[in-house]
Amino acid sequence: MKTTETVVAPSSSNQTRREFLGRVGSVAALTASDDSFRASDSSSALAFSRAELLARRRAACDLRVRRARAWVLARFELPTHNGDESRYPEKLGSFSKGLPHDDLGNVDASAYSTFVRACRSGRVVDFDAVPLGSSGGQRLRNPQAGLAFTVSGADSHQIVVPPPPPFASAQLAGEMAEVYWMSLARDVPFSEYGTSPVIHQAAAELSVTPQTIFRAPYAGANVGPYVSQFLLQPFAFGAQPIEQRIRTFEGGVDFLTSYPDWLARQNGAPFAARQYDSTLRYIRNGRDLAAWVDFDPPSQAGLNALLILLGMGCPLDPANPYLARITNQDAFATFGPVDLFDMVEKAPGPAHRAVWFQKWRVHRYLRPEEYAGRVHNQLVGAASYPLHDDVLNLDAVQQVFSANGSYLLPQAYPDGCPLHPAYPSGHSTGIGSTVTMLKALFDESFVIPNPVEASSDGLSLVPYSGPPLTVGGELNKLAFNVGMGRVFAGIHFRSDVLWGNRLGEAVSLGLLTDEAGCYNEPFMGYSLRQFDGRTVTIAP
Repeated sequence: MKTTETVVAPSSSNQTRREFLGRVGSVAALTASDDSFRASDSSSALAFSRAELLARRRAACDLRVRRARAWVLARFELPTHNGDESRYPEKLGSFSKGLPHDDLGNVDASAYSTFVRACRSGRVVDFDAVPLGSSGGQRLRNPQAGLAFTVSGADSHQIVVPPPPPFASAQLAGEMAEVYWMSLARDVPFSEYGTSPVIHQAAAELSVTPQTIFRAPYAGANVGPYVSQFLLQPFAFGAQPIEQRIRTFEGGVDFLTSYPDWLARQNGAPFAARQYDSTLRYIRNGRDLAAWVDFDPPSQAGLNALLILLGMGCPLDPANPYLARITNQDAFATFGPVDLFDMVEKAPGPAHRAVWFQKWRVHRYLRPEEYAGRVHNQLVGAASYPLHDDVLNLDAVQQVFSANGSYLLPQAYPDGCPLHPAYPSGHSTGIGSTVTMLKALFDESFVIPNPVEASSDGLSLVPYSGPPLTVGGELNKLAFNVGMGRVFAGIHFRSDVLWGNRLGEAVSLGLLTDEAGCYNEPFMGYSLRQFDGRTVTIAP
């Protein structure tokens, strides 16, 4: 029995709006069956024959089926974790914030088993059964998001990242050393890294230089100011001019440095309000960067970068069949073409589904504040854990104790980390996806005109003079800045950022692969330089 309605245009100028809407009917009318299309009256002229429209439908269906079949048949790897969850009965290397904990911060075994059961089954009823550590406290964040499907690009379960460093490893100890030093350096202006005693001490202990400390291993990302031009340059959102001064946190204010406060947060207890600086500033230090990534919408950094690129006249990728046929001024004046904005803004959704799958269903990796709790309890003699000696003997750890009376990691946010696992970083995955789109759309070798950096007080932008800054390098820097802003906050490790960027990149490469076959014009493919330095071309 036919249940759909025919969608027709109004046949008379006297027809009321109510009558027209009544004829249009429900959204189901947009998927009417093949024989339901009819001309509205006998005098109408058909724009296309029924056969032509059916041929187009079948071509569209064939394209979707081919792409779906290609993803089903694509080579894949099985996801693996680092083994810590089964290695330690106390779940020392696993995320458990928000669940019930004992006085040492060890999670209740029964509660954790219920938590894992829910993550593995994906059933709503199992998540509802997970006990919380604090009455009226915080709930786990987005544990079912990775179960949602995506109909373009690879499925969220199809992309694999390597396991994070194990709890007892020297690598994790080294990454924790970096996080401790970043907490101590939050208020040091980036422009003063070359002369700051704190930065020189950190560089010596981390075996880096003040020029490369806390930087990315990506092409161009170590050139020029620490902060990407895409977080500093002014731009226009249509007719609205935007300066990138931000509401930042009050300097010198850290959280979770007392043990009772730390333990309450592990149980998900409510937390105090953020303390903001009364003056808007440009991003000039790690605390400012942590404030920027505290409330940013998922597509903000990518969208801002797109508008900056259009405004500065960056050449578009000549290979793209649509973008090559307009000038930048055309694109800027008309707030388009739609493809530019659509491709940049479509990436974060699938990217976050991919990262939620990794976080909840594969790794369930601990956060730095949890690791620091183990360090504190071992150094005060309350417990003994298989921590690597490198982290126990750090000068940074001793400086934290001298400042706060505990070995806990000072946090930039009063709630500490959010209630979802660390690996990979969601922010890093989202910005990795949008940066990949931008590198596919624009000329990465274009040199950015009139580069700037923030003054040491963040009240102004000053001209930068030094080696040229390219679009590709500054986009790579942007991807790392966004992730490392969360490390400056004390809530992520470097591995979370690096592999979050790579995960987001993989998601966007999948989206571009599906998009490449949709154009009518001759198209040679998208070309871009990946985070690992390799150049990839995605052809139809």
